[in-house]
Amino acid sequence: MDRRRMIGLGVSAGVASLLPAGVAAQASSADPQVFDRLLARHVRAGRDGIKRVDYRAWRASPADRAALAAYVEALQGASPAARSPADQIAYWSNLYNAETLRVVLDAYPVKSILAIRPTLVSFGPWKAKTLRVDGRRLSLHEVEHEILRPMGDPMIHYALNCASISCPNLPPRAWRGATLAADLDQAARTCVNHPRAAQVTAKGLILSSIYKWYAEDFGADDAAVLNHLNRYAAPPLRAVLGRRPAIAGYAYDWNLNGVA
Repeated sequence: MDRRRMIGLGVSAGVASLLPAGVAAQASSADPQVFDRLLARHVRAGRDGIKRVDYRAWRASPADRAALAAYVEALQGASPAARSPADQIAYWSNLYNAETLRVVLDAYPVKSILAIRPTLVSFGPWKAKTLRVDGRRLSLHEVEHEILRPMGDPMIHYALNCASISCPNLPPRAWRGATLAADLDQAARTCVNHPRAAQVTAKGLILSSIYKWYAEDFGADDAAVLNHLNRYAAPPLRAVLGRRPAIAGYAYDWNLNGVA
């Protein structure tokens, strides 16, 4: 039997006994506080402005790994169908981020999520159908590209974390529909004003590859991307963007966002 099934909606007494105090009673629900506690325990703010995950400590904790797996399982059993758009974005983003963490922890130690290859021809773990929601088997790729991106809000790119240095930061707590707009606004500002999103060079801007891969989400052309960045730029970057610099290239660091 699949291990995640065993510790899912009906948490066994054996697994429940492993969970930290206060988590066992909630692990059979999709309570975001379960995810909050796990993120608070294992996510660190690096001096470089990147939120890093202590994968080693999380991997070494059977209780915290079980709590994460139970949370992922509970989310799958909590249908998002009748929720508001904000609640749906929060739901799917939490599921994506939590499942990504689970996948990486199962494979750890790895230097990059790209090293996790369910098949010989896989490019990372994204197309493995490890999830099931409302009876539909889903992959992380489908959650992002067939569910979230079609909602038409480019801000979802600041909600998802792919366990890599160049990703927008893993949030310090679960997303919630009630505060989603404000939280995503802050996430965008944090990302846009960090060098992994926009580096100013003598030749022009070096942008995150996110703005190339998903250009259509931000408006399809360079001007639209620059307008998007300007919306969230702090004064130093805004002054540069005001000169309408050329986009000199794109970059992305796939190294794992683990603690140093």
